[in-house]
Amino acid sequence: MEEHRELAMQLIGEIEKVIVGKRHAIELVIIGFLCRGHILIEDIPGLGKTMLARALARAIECDFRRIQFTPDLLPADITGTTVYDKSNGKFSFRQGPIFGNIVLADEINRATPKSQASLLESMEEFQVSVDGATHQLPDPFFVIATENPIEYEGTYSLPEAQLDRFILKVRLGYPTPDDEVTIMQRQILEHPIQTVQPVVGVDEVHQMQDAVRQVHVDDSLHRYIVEVVNSTRRHEAVALGASPRGSLAMMRCSQGLAFFAGRHYVTPDDVKLAAEPALSHRLSLKPEHRMRGLSADDVVGQILDSVSVPF
Repeated sequence: MEEHRELAMQLIGEIEKVIVGKRHAIELVIIGFLCRGHILIEDIPGLGKTMLARALARAIECDFRRIQFTPDLLPADITGTTVYDKSNGKFSFRQGPIFGNIVLADEINRATPKSQASLLESMEEFQVSVDGATHQLPDPFFVIATENPIEYEGTYSLPEAQLDRFILKVRLGYPTPDDEVTIMQRQILEHPIQTVQPVVGVDEVHQMQDAVRQVHVDDSLHRYIVEVVNSTRRHEAVALGASPRGSLAMMRCSQGLAFFAGRHYVTPDDVKLAAEPALSHRLSLKPEHRMRGLSADDVVGQILDSVSVPF
């Protein structure tokens, strides 16, 4: 396990050449990748959402694709389409940009719901169905979606089914003044993204993914996770609580956090740290509570305070 953790540390080191002072956010993105999930990065423009995805792709020696989501984007522009080949008189499938190891869905909420829905099958089943034929996506397959939560003109909110496909939601936040000075200094001559080197290959990614899954989760923590998730369904401010996929996301993220901490087992603190990124985007609050300024993060915090921690 230590060998695999060292590879993960090297991966973080390469990304930190570009993304300064956001160690926890970088860890969460990598955890999402190692847990075979997908990540939603939500924050205002200019904080490095797209650059984080590009840096991760450069640090991993695999196929990277970028899809710029716009209102006129069609599902076939994402998944691919069947075309007629005059030379042999047959139809053939032309792959879309979704056929990559790491796929950046940039500003995903700017596409129509129809185009957003074209990702549902690929994110859950790692395949694409076009004209009655099923095409397997490469392994590993990882979607990093970005969205701006402030600007609503010309955007389409992600439906609950789409949000539930993301194992974690990550926010970057503003850098500290010292970090912002470092960012400026590093870009005097060239952008640091040019200095990022691949340090992990596809085979090593598979090994790290297997190592994360082998981190032990005690049965008492399984019950603790289920109680936290069940509490989201009973909370007075929540119209729609987290599904069992939320329980799995908490468990997987807890394993990833333990892996980064160099432990072979999950602790209650790992579970608590995993709760907000794994659950907040899965909660739909009642309008009257939203109007009072209550957020999904606040609800998760209240639930963690009320549920008894095992051992």
